[in-house]
Amino acid sequence: MSSMWLAKPLVTSFVLKGHYGLFVHPVTSLPKYALRFLHCSCCRRSGIIAAGLDTMNESPSSKLCQENCEPLDSCYTAEQCAVILQRLNTATESELTQIKLLRGRKAVNIINYRNRHGPFSSLENVTHVPLLKHKSAVTVFDSILKPAQNMEKRKGKVHLAKFIRPEVDRAVLEDANSIVSIVCGTNKIAWTHMNRALTVLDWQQEECKSFLNGTYMASDYLEDISTVISRFPATDFFVVEKASISPQNTSLYPVMAHLRTVEAMLFALLSPMREPGRSPKVLNMMRTAVGRHFGLMVGDSRASGAETVRKMMTESVIKQEPRVIFPHSLVMKHRNSFQMSSRNKGEELCDALLQAVAFFEFLQVK
Repeated sequence: MSSMWLAKPLVTSFVLKGHYGLFVHPVTSLPKYALRFLHCSCCRRSGIIAAGLDTMNESPSSKLCQENCEPLDSCYTAEQCAVILQRLNTATESELTQIKLLRGRKAVNIINYRNRHGPFSSLENVTHVPLLKHKSAVTVFDSILKPAQNMEKRKGKVHLAKFIRPEVDRAVLEDANSIVSIVCGTNKIAWTHMNRALTVLDWQQEECKSFLNGTYMASDYLEDISTVISRFPATDFFVVEKASISPQNTSLYPVMAHLRTVEAMLFALLSPMREPGRSPKVLNMMRTAVGRHFGLMVGDSRASGAETVRKMMTESVIKQEPRVIFPHSLVMKHRNSFQMSSRNKGEELCDALLQAVAFFEFLQVK
């Protein structure tokens, strides 16, 4: 027994100091040395602990063979394989887009593969899906096994699904050729018709005389809103601004009730009878999300976007590749619409334009 206690420190010293060529370090104080693992040159699954009796604690993806020398199924436990396959075989297209790397075409490809070949019987089968090869599949599997961890990694990125209601599959939104962005004020409705190339096709506002004018009459509201809607162009989606007025601020309750009334009427009048399973045509977009996108938030309030819009209009004239493309006629029409001296004259116009730009720019974030 005594010989064993004598041998243990000698062996540890040899290993740490590199006497057998396992590690090459200058001989300094022992606390600077850390335990190292020896890995198979082909596959990181094989780990040899140089000292101590601890077990390796690696994520599933770090155990995978980096050179694809082993089937994916052998890199996960049976329980992990079951969880991954259950999610991939049962998730809807919308649910698949919530998994890392499965946005856009990849989610559609998984649905198409299941429809043609049936449920996935193994993890290796997933690599037969277009755009999902070995490395991408590993990321998808890890995202399914550790969704909270992956959400932390993605924290800070802008994801359109957080700000659009009702929820619509991202691939459907990405297929949109144009939208009409609608913003309601206390006496106006403004709208911007914009295509996916961020070209402004139409940009107008209409005064609504019945808004917050004496006793509320639903029929008067309906007539004003119907008149505005009759001027909207055909488009893929109507995006209505969702104002962020707190119901706890009782002094603003009449304004909040007004905005909610107009919003409800817009949804009712713009939404055709929708067939089950089809995407909605009218969407809400959070006002605060647009404000954060353009750096307009001051605390919980949103500052005017007039200066931002004026800058976009100027760039459209002087830059070869501007952020937003304005037709010359619209630049001339609205060049004086956002002067500081005319308070609130063009705020709804600004907000409608910024909401349209934010919508398409959010779609570019992967």
